[in-house]
Amino acid sequence: MGVTIRELARVVRAEFPDADVSGFVGRMGSFEIQINEQLIFSKLETGGFPYEDDVMHAIQCVSDGKPVEKITKSRPPCVIM
Repeated sequence: MGVTIRELARVVRAEFPDADVSGFVGRMGSFEIQINEQLIFSKLETGGFPYEDDVMHAIQCVSDGKPVEKITKSRPPCVIM
């Protein structure tokens, strides 16, 4: 099942209450995540959605002052027929 910005925002805010999570409609089929204006995930590049654990790990790294690496793993998008 695919991730929505609302679901991901809820999870992020539960763990990191000071995080500023926002979303907007972009290109068709896109789902991108930026942290401090750095692109860390792109559905257009990976073909799927990020794993929540990978996103939370990236946010924790930034919170700890560590460099963040781009997320390259993804799960396939949900297809309903």
